[in-house]
Amino acid sequence: MENQVLTPHVYWAQRHRELYLRVELSDVQNPAISITENVLHFKAQGHGAKGDNVYEFHLEFLDLVKPEPLFLAPDFDRWLDESDAEMELRAKEEERLNKLRLESQGSPETLISLKKGYLFMYNLVQFLGFSWMFVNMTVRFFILGKESFYDTFHTMADMMYFCQMLSVVETINAAIGVTKSPVMPSLIQLLGRNFILFIIFGTMEEMQNKAVVFFVFYTWSTIEIFRYPFYMLYCLDMDWKVLTWLRYTVWIPLYPLGCLAEAVSVIQSIPVFNETGRFSFTLPYPVKIKVRFSFFLQIYLILLFLGLYINFRHLYKQRRRRYGQKKKKIN
Repeated sequence: MENQVLTPHVYWAQRHRELYLRVELSDVQNPAISITENVLHFKAQGHGAKGDNVYEFHLEFLDLVKPEPLFLAPDFDRWLDESDAEMELRAKEEERLNKLRLESQGSPETLISLKKGYLFMYNLVQFLGFSWMFVNMTVRFFILGKESFYDTFHTMADMMYFCQMLSVVETINAAIGVTKSPVMPSLIQLLGRNFILFIIFGTMEEMQNKAVVFFVFYTWSTIEIFRYPFYMLYCLDMDWKVLTWLRYTVWIPLYPLGCLAEAVSVIQSIPVFNETGRFSFTLPYPVKIKVRFSFFLQIYLILLFLGLYINFRHLYKQRRRRYGQKKKKIN
């Protein structure tokens, strides 16, 4: 018994000047497709709505059709009318432009990863530098005792110069928004330390053999060997509670001690600068007054403790935000 001839489900759509047809058949065998003038003839055996049968239909168009081979199985899941097609083209163009823009600028995730990598490496280098000085000074003290105080500058100066010059990056990062740290505390610490290192110690050989150099360098190093690894872990989204507590606590005794050591170095340098006349100058005629550099050092002593107050207040606020007790709500 021959299979019954049935009419299949035929889907159509028109886009611009083109007509799309889709015949809902699967496992098609021996399809016969032909066009005579304005009539499309289709006949094939396959699996349709009525199971495995022979399906046939004739479709009459309003105008003549060019007798070219046709594909009668377009993907109508993506069918769009003319207005939708134009919107789709605009959306694809915007998507392409956005993709090009992101590729040229870098995706936000990529930029964040690069920033974290850059900050991690900066903090790692600083940590290694200050750790080297801290360990070196500690070992020398246990071996040589007080004798190690007097040649601290000659053994540590190169590394301290490197770390303090590199610390300029820290202030720049805060200024341009790479880090969320306020600029002023970072700038005060940068200028204060570099003034002591490059002006008080670096330009006066008489100061380089004094014991105060050891105490200045040692307090600086002790503070930084806790601060920089804390920031390293922060870049990795890690929090080690012991290190965090040390970062927010050791400054309480060390910052005043460091400030005191810096003040002692400035006071000890005043007679040296007066004796040598270095950086002193005479005002031009008709004043002709000699201005000693020690005058500016006395002003710097006042600014030194003012800077200590600003930084101490800043660090205290940070610690209170981290460990301060939450205020109870009043009903």
